[in-house]
Amino acid sequence: MNSRRSWLVFSVGSFAYLSAVLQRSSLGIAGVAATDRFGGSAALLSSLAVVQLVVYAAAQIPVGVLIDRYGARVLVVTGTSLMAVGQITLAFAPSISIAVVGRILVGAGDAMIFISMIRLISSWFTGRSVPQLSQWLGNIGQLGQVLSAVPLAWVLHTWGWTPAFLSAASVALVALAVAIAVIRDQPAGTSDRSRPTSLAAALAQLKHSFKRPGTQLGFWSHYVTQSSGTVFTLLWGFPFMVYGLGYDPSLAAAMLMVLVGAGMVFGPVLGILTARYPLRRSNIVLGIVTVMAASWAAVLLWPAPPPFWLIVVLLVALGVGGPGSLIGFDFARTFNPQRSHGSANGVVNVGGFTASFVMVYLIGLLLDLQDQWRMAGGAASDLYSLESFRVAFSVQFLVVGIGVVFLLRTRTRTRSQLSRDEGIEVAPLWVEIARAWRRRQRPQ
Repeated sequence: MNSRRSWLVFSVGSFAYLSAVLQRSSLGIAGVAATDRFGGSAALLSSLAVVQLVVYAAAQIPVGVLIDRYGARVLVVTGTSLMAVGQITLAFAPSISIAVVGRILVGAGDAMIFISMIRLISSWFTGRSVPQLSQWLGNIGQLGQVLSAVPLAWVLHTWGWTPAFLSAASVALVALAVAIAVIRDQPAGTSDRSRPTSLAAALAQLKHSFKRPGTQLGFWSHYVTQSSGTVFTLLWGFPFMVYGLGYDPSLAAAMLMVLVGAGMVFGPVLGILTARYPLRRSNIVLGIVTVMAASWAAVLLWPAPPPFWLIVVLLVALGVGGPGSLIGFDFARTFNPQRSHGSANGVVNVGGFTASFVMVYLIGLLLDLQDQWRMAGGAASDLYSLESFRVAFSVQFLVVGIGVVFLLRTRTRTRSQLSRDEGIEVAPLWVEIARAWRRRQRPQ
């Protein structure tokens, strides 16, 4: 545990996750090029992203069960292979239907990487370093967005669609090679008696994990923090900045790196806070959601095109949501035995991506509907107008708001279980703040 070999496994696994994020986000900078290559409406274009997210979310629980049964190494190798094949398929896709097949493969492979790495971290490391390494994993992975926003975008605009997606596939092939050579499920000599002996036993573990309020709290934490940033980077942020705000495409692609930078700055801070204040993790999640909601409200309600600085503020807030979503996995880790971490993490990871594909589709649908109404009234088509984006992006408040309601309900159940099983009483935050204030006011 915490050995040099542990760090080597973490480094190689982090590169595999970086590759996965690159494959996942590659469509975000190719939205305009996809429209030119395949044609179609905003809803049809959104189907490329939606199908990937649907497959990703649907695969999380089965992947978690498979991790518990067969180990994380098998899933990392399989997932990286599928992503490479998917990107090669997309590179040569002559039609939208073949492109969808490629994105299905990318989504299926991507689904296997992150929760496998979360399992590997808990197998190779112990102590307070575990939640902090989970944050660093997220930060390193988000560098994949940098690769898609800068070099991949440059290849796309210089040499075209096929070379761009083949270059992305080559990164996956390199990650596959080093993963096969280095990654192992646990340190040598470590017993693995906790691994279920059959899929039936693994499914039984899943059932128990799903029933735990702490696992459900992790699901809703991931749901409310991860989704908005994913929607922005995966598909709709680039068209919003290029067509809605009038930014140059190269500037819009570079702006996506603000999310990555914010995640890299705030991720370690959130890791420290999560480790230091484990009973206040849900308050951290709610604080992040509040900041994102306020930022979106300011952008969407601004009477004119929002100023550049306000867009930067929004991107920083969305960037914090990425590492904030990893708190959900810390709930799964602390409220489940290690033998069922794969299943629990799979349940949690469904959360944000479920919200993401719902919002991606609804935004595309609302953009199309507004354009149809505009043309029915005799006006010219303006699919990606700023006003249309204002209405379409507002659907996030409904989707995330539902998640906040369920998060609060599940938190109450989780705290009741803590009180019943371990005698730990968690007072509301305002009560704890008042107590701390009174303690400070007492004469020494």
